[in-house]
Amino acid sequence: MEDLSLHILDIAENAIRAKAKRITVEISEDERKDRLTVCIKDDGEGMDRETVEKVLDPFFTTKHGGKVGLGLALLSQAAQQAGGDIEIDSKPGNGTEVTAVFRFSHPDMKPMGDVLETMATLIAGNPSIRFVYDHKRGDHHLHFDSYQCRE
Repeated sequence: MEDLSLHILDIAENAIRAKAKRITVEISEDERKDRLTVCIKDDGEGMDRETVEKVLDPFFTTKHGGKVGLGLALLSQAAQQAGGDIEIDSKPGNGTEVTAVFRFSHPDMKPMGDVLETMATLIAGNPSIRFVYDHKRGDHHLHFDSYQCRE
């Protein structure tokens, strides 16, 4: 994938397939610590421990129809190539939290991409799902909640 916004889109689509009703995307940019953290949380079906242990294998998938599950494996690879790592926390019935950490100054750090366009696409295509977006960079904080926009 070309940029981090496409990884966010892919992980959010996984959450939608897992019947999430709320998906939160949190981005924290800390240039002093040379760290970018991207966290996607959902309240979907969640995964058991055995599945969590397999999801970073690009040849493993929970999708029906034989498609391989490259999304989490590619995000993990992107994080590791940029001096970071990925953590996945999930339990059946409690949703999933995927946290990827990157080193800003690493030469293999992917560009952020258009995260706001990604969020707009997700919201427009899934109006029944609540999307929350939090982006922190230094003293700046952008917060958006798709349910606060409803009449």
